Amino acid sequence: MPDLLIELFSEEIPARMQKRAAEDLKKLVTDGLVEAGLTYAGAGAFATPRRLTLALEGLTAESPTLREERKGPRTDAPEKALAGFLRSTGLTMEQLERRADKKGEVFFAVIEKPGRPAAEIVAEVLEKTIRTFPWPKSMRWGSGSLRWVRPLHSILCILSDEAGAAIVPLAVDGITAGDTTEGHRFMSPGRFSVTSFEDYAAKLKRAYVVLDAEERAETIWADATAQAFAQGLEVVEDQGLLAEVAGLVEWPVVLMGAIGADFLDLPPEVLQTSMKEHQKFFSVRDRSGRIVKYVTVANRETADQGATILAGNGKVLAARLADAKFFWENDLQTVREQGLEGMAAPLANVTFHNKLGSQAERIARIAALAREIAPLVGADADQAEQAARVAKADLSSEMVYEFPELQGVMGGYYARAAGLPDAVANACAAHYQPLGPSDDVPTEPVSVAVALADKIDTLTGFWAIDEKPTGSKDPYALRRAALGVIRLVLVNGIRAGLSNVITSSRDGTDDWGSDLLSFIHDRLKVHLRAEGIRHDVIDACLAMPGNDDLVLLVNRATALQAFLSTEDGENLLQGYKRANNILTAEEKKDGVEYSYGPDPKLAEGEAETTLFAALDTAEPAIATAMQAEDFATAMAEMAKLRAPIDAFFTDVQVNADNAVIRRNRLNLLHRIRATMRQVAVFDAIEG
Repeated sequence: MPDLLIELFSEEIPARMQKRAAEDLKKLVTDGLVEAGLTYAGAGAFATPRRLTLALEGLTAESPTLREERKGPRTDAPEKALAGFLRSTGLTMEQLERRADKKGEVFFAVIEKPGRPAAEIVAEVLEKTIRTFPWPKSMRWGSGSLRWVRPLHSILCILSDEAGAAIVPLAVDGITAGDTTEGHRFMSPGRFSVTSFEDYAAKLKRAYVVLDAEERAETIWADATAQAFAQGLEVVEDQGLLAEVAGLVEWPVVLMGAIGADFLDLPPEVLQTSMKEHQKFFSVRDRSGRIVKYVTVANRETADQGATILAGNGKVLAARLADAKFFWENDLQTVREQGLEGMAAPLANVTFHNKLGSQAERIARIAALAREIAPLVGADADQAEQAARVAKADLSSEMVYEFPELQGVMGGYYARAAGLPDAVANACAAHYQPLGPSDDVPTEPVSVAVALADKIDTLTGFWAIDEKPTGSKDPYALRRAALGVIRLVLVNGIRAGLSNVITSSRDGTDDWGSDLLSFIHDRLKVHLRAEGIRHDVIDACLAMPGNDDLVLLVNRATALQAFLSTEDGENLLQGYKRANNILTAEEKKDGVEYSYGPDPKLAEGEAETTLFAALDTAEPAIATAMQAEDFATAMAEMAKLRAPIDAFFTDVQVNADNAVIRRNRLNLLHRIRATMRQVAVFDAIEG
């Protein structure tokens, strides 16, 4: 079985496209080969700035011969039907077989498709892959018709086995496949031939190309952290930047440079963002948290150990940071002269949404809502309103105009510069959080009040104008806002009914308020499933009153899942379902509801009497525990019903011949159901 090696060598591929491109190459080629009848043992895809590579192990040497029998029309069928069958099979009349069938004699076509050599199939699949490759953006060059992300220079395509390597005959738009490639653009000019993937990877390494992107990233991080550690410093971790930089170089050389003393007083977030966005530099901080140096990754080794590179980078960085310092000082001057509310004044002329008014109008709504939420989270109402009024002032700042990702963060700095209380400044910095499932959740009361108000105003606003997410489309990030509300409530243990908060945030919620709550519940289901809570358990708790109290809802679901994972829980669930199924069927058949209290005087036998006594004990105990939100006790009391219910169904015939006894026992089943429904709607539980 031969191995296959493919390399598509081009000008630099944008770093953001490399990983997806390697995955697409692997999928398109392997899917095409398998569809053509070839199999393989393993596949690996790689990308560097100048190449996409695919290596397949254990490829079958040829596709199998296929034999297909196709039943045709009867031998006495009309001539048109026979002609159509012949066209579909590609056979002649003489090649058809006559066979007896239960409906008479019919024609059969036996079609044999001989196997094809792997090289022929590979050439066909690879050409199609290259011509239809799904680049997000592509280009044409020269006079050819081929489109690629950047000009494609060469194709390496070989099949290798014990006997050696053979070039797959292939030409695409004038580019003929071969067995050669190039190493590093500057450090190893010239082409060289390869005979296998192992030979290819080894020769590339000698030619200053690290093929594996993960290996490049590990090298960068190891070298950067080692250099920082040697100076008593620490590299600020940034996995996204690390992946991007690993896609910019084929031979990573880590260099550390200094930041000019004039810029060290800039907020660390400003330094980090400017260096990351403009220069793709990693930030290096000292033990106090100040950003004092940077790490850059060159794509080559130099005789002066990178001194010239660092000198050039330093000049460009100084210019960038000079701009940042200019923005910072101008913004501070605005704050000193006009205050944060003065900085926010231009937002009156900025439209938030054409149906929801300006940013200033939105800020007024958030401030009013933050004041209402404040008592629910233990925040000072005046501070919550004050923070909400200035939290978005930095949207008018020069710094946030240049670096939008610093919104909120800069607001915190400007609030402190304005002399506002720490609680207000912290709320300005944190009110956008959490931005995702792994983002930090604010816990300071004022920050929580403003963050909740911000997200709830967003949700209620877009629900009020009927701009809800549809399918995969969510242009206003409303799913993220709902998850933010959920995490704020759960992390901070906020005991408030969301229905009331939604209603107080905006008029007219009767029309869409329950729909918004359902949307939040759907996001909660997704969140809890990620936490390991079963969907049917969540549904059983959502069906209970008070489901807009998310803390109560989650506590109930957690306790219920734990109970159902026990033997008592599993068996009691079966007892509930049996009682519910019998009761539902008999009520439907009789056309009446058996919801009146059963009479213990009509009980016959020990099992029935014992069940009455168990329910007499369990009902008030469960009710008391649920009132106190002591779910563990409620579940323990409910577990005591397992044995009496099991014994009842073992020893007692519900549908007795005596109509009075039958009715009493059906009412008893209703009592079982009602007792357990104090805890959850067990009908929703599967199994």
